Amino acid sequence: MSTWIEPVTLRGTHAELEPLARGHRDDVLAAAADGELWRLWYTAAPGPESIGAWLDTALAQREQAGAMPFVVRRAADGRVVGTTRMFNVDATNRRLEIGHTWYSASMQRTAINTECKAMLLAHAFDTLGCIAVELRTHFMNRQSRAAIERLGARLDGVLRHHQRLPNGTIRDTCVYSIVAPEWPAVRENLRWQLERPRRGAEAAAAGKA
Repeated sequence: MSTWIEPVTLRGTHAELEPLARGHRDDVLAAAADGELWRLWYTAAPGPESIGAWLDTALAQREQAGAMPFVVRRAADGRVVGTTRMFNVDATNRRLEIGHTWYSASMQRTAINTECKAMLLAHAFDTLGCIAVELRTHFMNRQSRAAIERLGARLDGVLRHHQRLPNGTIRDTCVYSIVAPEWPAVRENLRWQLERPRRGAEAAAAGKA
């Protein structure tokens, strides 16, 4: 088993990434209940019936395949608002994938996702010395595809009929990547996104702070 990725807590202004543990079960389920995310057929957020199997799979990936699953906490109050994961770890070739990412409905389209991706990518490229990081999503998940493209990742291609999903449908998978020479520009893009004035409800909330 690869031990390339050691447990680490990553802290930012808006969010904190904490290694997943069985004790997070109820917090993860509560986060997914905000929007009943398990009803979205093209995502894999756990529901009341699947939370046990979801935890078993995530922790088995860590113990058996060197993955690192995280819960996402909102920095303002410490509440768990989502999860993400470093997985498909190839320590020999210094590659990994970031995925299994979802956020509570009330946290979507906020700075949290951008900051989490910035922290994960910084850890991958600056600490682990990755040569490439992949991000994948369902072809039909247009919101996720747009978010990945805003990061600065490039589309490598679409794996047609890639996976059979629990509901019986077959997933076409969009494969994106960021390679090491692109990381400085991607980092600046993420920094700009985090520092630019926020609009809408997020800007209103900041004005009241």
